Order: sequence, then structure tokens, then C-alpha cells
Amino acid sequence: MGEYLMESTNTNSIILAIETSCDETAAAIVRNETELLSNVVASQIESHKRFGGVVPEIASRHHVEQITLVIEEALRKAELSMDDIDAVAVTEGPGLVGALLVGVNAAKALAFAHGKPIIGVHHIAGHIYANRLVEDMKFPLLSLVVSGGHTELILMKEHGSFEVIGETRDDAAGEAYDKVARMLDLPYPGGPHIDRLAHEGTPTYPLPRALLDEDSYEFSFSGLKSAVINTIHNAKQKNQEIIKEDLAASFQQSVIDVLVAKTKKAVEEFQVKQLLLAGGVAANKGLRSELENTFAETGVELVIPPLYLCTDNAAMIAAAGAVLYRKGKFGTMAMNGQPGLPLEVMN
Repeated sequence: MGEYLMESTNTNSIILAIETSCDETAAAIVRNETELLSNVVASQIESHKRFGGVVPEIASRHHVEQITLVIEEALRKAELSMDDIDAVAVTEGPGLVGALLVGVNAAKALAFAHGKPIIGVHHIAGHIYANRLVEDMKFPLLSLVVSGGHTELILMKEHGSFEVIGETRDDAAGEAYDKVARMLDLPYPGGPHIDRLAHEGTPTYPLPRALLDEDSYEFSFSGLKSAVINTIHNAKQKNQEIIKEDLAASFQQSVIDVLVAKTKKAVEEFQVKQLLLAGGVAANKGLRSELENTFAETGVELVIPPLYLCTDNAAMIAAAGAVLYRKGKFGTMAMNGQPGLPLEVMN
């Protein structure tokens, strides 16, 4: 990631950030760690929709086409030039290696050309720090990260300190959503369509709650996905109609029950002051509502980012990068995209 230098108490900074970990080409500028000046995202959903998922080669090509335009637009909207920027932050990993390389090399080129330091940011740290753009962090805190590639419970005792106390053993929740959506012939990305159908149906199909009774914070969603497949196949063999709304509601309720139960247990065990929801699935209305109901009377502050900060964006990378800038954690021109980058390297 970068070498640890002397931490500063000065929070004054203007960070330009770049995010290209998957299928969103994004650039943003954050001032003084929490003031969002611009946030530009070029989505590739239409290009990947016909394939039912992200095609890495297509994603990389789109990043190459869009990266310069997106950075220029972020600077224009913020009414700044590169002379005003203190550092360039970029998603170093995890993600698709080809996609990461586009962002990392663009960041290195900018930093080198303008004599600015470069900061490598972990994608999940970015999702967590998206919350800081709307609410100050209060430690110790717990973050529930739910996205297409990650389902984790992360304990933070101070800025830039991450302890993964639980994670998925197989499919991430968002990945399970997309796979179940394909089984139900729903468009990509599947999560929003499952969420919409779930609110129109009733959870009448019996589906498992994996690892719910185990004394751990681990998650597993592959068995739930298999149960949905079996439900659909059994219905077809018996010439029975699958009520998509009810199956979507049953699937979503199973996911939410496990996520909320394990999160509640962790909140109580670690006696945190704040619970942050993070990641693309944070946009799920069912999950947001259940968390709000569960923690309404607990005394623990629940922070849920607005929808535009849930999906991949560069504002979150800038917010996390600003903390690393204050801590003096800078990268070098040898930085590379790291698709399997562990979160703990941020500590």
C-alpha cells in the first residue's frame, strides 16, 4: 500500500480520487476529508446487461475510453485544476485486474505529471468511508459490508483501523442476488429487481437461513442459492407455477434474517457506538428497513449512506484516501492493481 509516515492532525486537503475496480468509471474530489465537491460516474450497465453480468475485457475497454473524460469532468464540476489537488487517490484493489490497472495507471500518470503524491485505497475501506461523507464516525464502530463480491462485518476502533470479524465462506450476498435473478429471468443487475419483486410478494417458500445458529460471524449464501434452484426445478417437474414475487420475497427475507441477526449479535458483543451499512446491497430497501427497525431503540447510531454512495463511486475512495493522506500513507510509482488485496493492509 504505502510506507507509514508521521501522522498529521491537519485535515485540510483536496483529494482527487479514481475508481475503476469493476464496471463503473468514476472520479471525484473531496475537500477537508468530508466535503464532496464533485462525483462523476460513467456506468457500463447497458454494455453488460445482455451478458447477464460483467465481462472483464469489455469493462477494461470502457474504462480506457472513459477515464480521461471522467477525470476532466470531476475537475470541471469542482471548479478546480490539478494545481489545486493535494494528492491523487485510486482504488488499488480488490477488483477485476484489468479494470484496476486502468485506474491505477491513470492515477500514476496524473501524479507523476503534476508532482502529486499517490494514495492506494482498498475498495471496501472506500465503501465504509462513504458513510463519513454524511455522518461523522464514532468509534468503536461496526460496519456491515454487503456487495456483489463481499459480505463482511468489520470492526473499527479508530480511523484507518480495520478488523474483519466475519465474512462469507462462499457467495457474497450481492452475488447470490444476481444469480437468483438470472434464475427468475430478471435483467442484470439483479439486486434491484429482486428487491422490487420482494415488496410485491409474500415469503411463503421455505428457504434455509445458513449458519444462523452457529456461534460465529461467518456467512454463507451458496446453500440458499441452491435451495432456490431446487425450488424452481421441482416446480417445473410438477408443472407447478412459480410465483416470482413470493420466491423473491422468500429469498430476500432469508438473506436479511441472517445479515441482521449476526450484525445485531456483533453490535452487542463489541459494544459499538455506531453501525455503518456499506456496499452496493446497502441500496436494498428491505435490508435498510429491517436494520432501521432492529436498531431504532438500541442506542446504537445506524448510518446508511444515500443511494448514490452505495454503488461503486470515487467519492468513497476520496474519503478514505483523505484519511490516508493525513496519516502519511502514500504509494509509489511501483503501485499495481491487486485483485486480491486484503483489507488488513490498510492498518
